[in-house]
Amino acid sequence: MNDLVSYLFKTSAVEVCPENKPFFLTSGLISPYFVNTQYVYGSKQESSDLLSTIDGLLSDRMNLPKQVFDRVLKQYESNEIFRDVINIMIDSIKNSVNIDDIDYISGGERRDWFFSNIIAYLLNKPHVTIFKDHETLVSNYDFSTTDKLSDLNGKKVLHVTDLVTSASSFTRFWAPAVRDLDGEMVATCYIVDRKQGGTELLADEHIKTISLVSVDVHLFERALELGIINEASFDMVKKFIDDPYKTMRDFLIAHPEFIEESLKATDPKTPGRIRNLLDNDLYNLKG
Repeated sequence: MNDLVSYLFKTSAVEVCPENKPFFLTSGLISPYFVNTQYVYGSKQESSDLLSTIDGLLSDRMNLPKQVFDRVLKQYESNEIFRDVINIMIDSIKNSVNIDDIDYISGGERRDWFFSNIIAYLLNKPHVTIFKDHETLVSNYDFSTTDKLSDLNGKKVLHVTDLVTSASSFTRFWAPAVRDLDGEMVATCYIVDRKQGGTELLADEHIKTISLVSVDVHLFERALELGIINEASFDMVKKFIDDPYKTMRDFLIAHPEFIEESLKATDPKTPGRIRNLLDNDLYNLKG
């Protein structure tokens, strides 16, 4: 599992901030680490390129599964990191469920498709492509045929995704789409568990969870042992995991220059996030 931890950090799928420079989240909150699990596809750039390809195909749904699969298969064959991660997922699935009991592999719009289609291919299972509007397509294992799917006839489905946070996508999109087709989502495999309640929710829904890595103190301990992060970074992350709000509020109070310096950032999204933090006083700095 050390290889997987190193891959997460090497590709910036998990990224720890430089000292005293936490990341702004979409919500306006700040964090000493950021998770973009899809970067284990090989790199941020390669991941962004595939996502752009997917976006361009969303209006051509019948051709989307095959074209995405062709890209992903080529990456699996040529990129060692991505190939190793997929093989780890395959091993975890085989060690957790009886593959003969699984009839389909499914993946949902959009990042799931980085992983679900190649796993369907390697397990020799048909693939169910699920869109957020609940439209579903079914492809054979090598994606040489794709058709609209109207009924799963009680078949069992294993869903593959990149990470689970609160599992809202499962409860809003993926599980209902399978259930509406008279199918049963019996398990899901994902690389990263963000430890935000999603795994527990899935268990309550009787969906078996197969996760490879949890974003907890043990992950960062391994990164420290491997020399990927230093003691200062580890200490901040550990405090943040124990109490995210207090840790970041204390940081802002101790580093009042952080907001002003962040406004100089080249990322166009940052100013809006800073305004959200300040206008809504997310860390009670006025109190």
